[in-house]
Amino acid sequence: MFELEGVSKRFGVTQALHPVDLRLPPGRTTVLLGPSGCGKSTLVRMMNGLLRPDTGRVLFDGQPLPSEEAVMLTLRQRMGYALQGGGLFPHFTAGQNVDLMARFLRWPEARIRSRLDALVELTRFPGDALGRFPAQLSGGQRQRVGLMRALMLEPDVLLLDEPLGALDPMVRSELQADLRAIFARLGKTVVLVTHDLGEAAYLGQHVVLMRDGRVVQQGALSELEARPADPFVTRFIQAQRLPQQGSA
Repeated sequence: MFELEGVSKRFGVTQALHPVDLRLPPGRTTVLLGPSGCGKSTLVRMMNGLLRPDTGRVLFDGQPLPSEEAVMLTLRQRMGYALQGGGLFPHFTAGQNVDLMARFLRWPEARIRSRLDALVELTRFPGDALGRFPAQLSGGQRQRVGLMRALMLEPDVLLLDEPLGALDPMVRSELQADLRAIFARLGKTVVLVTHDLGEAAYLGQHVVLMRDGRVVQQGALSELEARPADPFVTRFIQAQRLPQQGSA
């Protein structure tokens, strides 16, 4: 679904991403994993055209992302995008946040209502809360609204940038279970950004471990554990697992 060929990105004097070659398998959940500042979010924002690479190119469905913004806007309708906290418009209700693009595209009212009903059921969001504003929702509910908005146009791919990062552990655990069930049910291509190893192990089928703007290793998490390509791989895994083992 996505192929990245030699993409790099610099912000001022900071090299956020060194030239990266990456192919993401379609119909599977790929997790971009690594510490803060390693380039994960930069890669995702390149995939949906919010950032343009300084070098290289991004291909979607075998075609380079278009440089014309109007064409890119049309292409983004095939890419659902959600980020930490949901990224909701505070002056819109939950329902208005979800159906914003459908109304912009002038979907018939019956189609919008049908799609909203399906998403409420899929995400286990309380239907009577669609009329509430984001400030009136819990953190978990706001994240479900963000997910519904990303899914509203029935996209081919989901790009989720640290969607559960700001939630407390109990809510996060519940949403992780719901996300895994949703991914399995929909069978879509998913790209998920996280720095949490447990989340990557639970949700990801393909893991891309990054450090300092470079891909260190990719594959199943079990492969990274059994055959680390770099000492950093082992250090990263152990650093997240040792505290859990010590508290057992």
